[in-house]
Amino acid sequence: MKKFLQNEVIVLRALEPDDIELLYRWENDEEIWTVSHTIVPFSRHTLALYIQNSYQDIYESKQLRMMIDTPLGKTAGAIDLFDFDPFHGRAGLGILVHHPDDRSKGYATAALNLMIRYCFEKLKLHQLYANILTDNAESLKLFLKAGFVLSGTRKEWVREGDTWKDEYLLQLVNQ
Repeated sequence: MKKFLQNEVIVLRALEPDDIELLYRWENDEEIWTVSHTIVPFSRHTLALYIQNSYQDIYESKQLRMMIDTPLGKTAGAIDLFDFDPFHGRAGLGILVHHPDDRSKGYATAALNLMIRYCFEKLKLHQLYANILTDNAESLKLFLKAGFVLSGTRKEWVREGDTWKDEYLLQLVNQ
């Protein structure tokens, strides 16, 4: 039987109540606010409500967050589907491997490949897209390696402090 949400490198799993402290640290890390389009901190209460409502079907909530666990059970990151549009068969895709010690170990590649397969084979999506800041070389490399193609550049799309950053739009069409 084909397992859509795990391979030899990682397991993608649903959110659990025990994830609240980890999410609290990640969501309130100002260093990643630019890529997550966050401008205010999250409270534990708000995150608890988010976890509580994560049981909702993707067709209802229009989003899905899966945690990225190593085979030893350590949570290394998260992968998100957002802007889920079943009529047009598309969704946005974002990924975070938070701690630098967990990067360059294949977790993001494995998670991205599993999620792509899940989206195309289970959800029957026609395409996925990703928004990546032009100065985020690692993310760009990750998504290009997974088969995404650069579709365009949004000029001065994201504000970071008093400066503006360009953002790439990448797409992967299900063949």
